[in-house]
Amino acid sequence: MSGVADAGAGRVRLDKWLWAARFFKTRALATEAVSGGHVHVGGERVKPARSLHPGDRLDITRGHERFEVIVRALSEQRGPASVAQTLYEETAASRSRREHEAEQHRLQALANPRPDARPDKQARRRILRFVREGGG
Repeated sequence: MSGVADAGAGRVRLDKWLWAARFFKTRALATEAVSGGHVHVGGERVKPARSLHPGDRLDITRGHERFEVIVRALSEQRGPASVAQTLYEETAASRSRREHEAEQHRLQALANPRPDARPDKQARRRILRFVREGGG
């Protein structure tokens, strides 16, 4: 097992590949995501032990992000991020959608700025009084 493209006879477990490609921080999280239906291979829901092959198309949902990638190489070992990026190719549609969603999230954050500090005890009491009295 020497890393990239080792995978005897071109077979690697899906959960191991997701971990090696750095989509998930731990293999347990990768397994949980696959079992929970957040990862699809070729549009179908699969199990964590599913064998991957170069050319497979994956739909990966991680939090609010959604990736569409094509497997380019196989690896069972987690390496540097620069090596992990060579294991897959993200589709142009996926990349543009993620950039658009990130921009929308940024604009939404600008429209609803966070307060500089948490309310102090006196302010919290005023807020509670306001809410209880039906002002909200």
